Amino acid sequence: MRISSTREDIIHQKPCLTQFLSESGVDSPIYPHTLGSYDDVRGVWEHTTLVEVRMGLLTNLRDSISRVTDGLFTDSEPKRIGIYGPPNAGKTTLANRIARDWTGDAVGPESHIPHETRRARRKENVEIERNGRKVTIDIVDTPGVTTKVDYKEFLDHDMEKEDAVRRSREATEGVAEAMHWLREDVDGVIYVLDSTTDPFTQVNTMLIGIIESQDLPALILANKTDLPESDVQQIANAFPQHETIPLSALEGENMDEVYTKIAEYFG
Repeated sequence: MRISSTREDIIHQKPCLTQFLSESGVDSPIYPHTLGSYDDVRGVWEHTTLVEVRMGLLTNLRDSISRVTDGLFTDSEPKRIGIYGPPNAGKTTLANRIARDWTGDAVGPESHIPHETRRARRKENVEIERNGRKVTIDIVDTPGVTTKVDYKEFLDHDMEKEDAVRRSREATEGVAEAMHWLREDVDGVIYVLDSTTDPFTQVNTMLIGIIESQDLPALILANKTDLPESDVQQIANAFPQHETIPLSALEGENMDEVYTKIAEYFG
């Protein structure tokens, strides 16, 4: 009688059990015609018990992973701040300035030749403190983003054609890498523009649009204010929705305000 009653209960619950097994990733669905003997019934219950054990283990594993990831991604973790902008805007110069001021180390080599940075470089655990605010950031110095990299532009810098072609290929790959970082791996952006050039370009408009669509905090810096042809206002006019901070990363001018804004924006 007990076996018969149990069999009827299992058959009645068959749709739920089948769905449960399917969703849990366990094979061997239950079919009513197999439930004829005591061994069959016992086998089903052992099978469902196994599923429950597996589900319990999965639940425990999920909870463990959740606790670990919660610990990994707390507010105390460094924020990954990408330094973006067109080629030769002074991104690496700025990255080196920040890194040297707060860690004593540099991020990478600087050059007047376009696309000197062709791979993203990272300086970790840069702690900046300003006016009672403290923020720890990982600086990600990204390659300059452009719509086209022509090897001929490197020939103007006394570079052999073979080297120019290689450099242009690496620079193109660097643009793709920079875009990947922007879409996937940064928590905020410092956007560096050369204040001596017209900011109304396709690249700048596109990148600022992507940053805004990602809802990333963004600080726009008008660099190279040490040059006589600098025009900070043209950058402010180009992107009025964002605050524009003037500076000379090369000379270290106005870095106090830059650090205050970094702590404010990314802290």
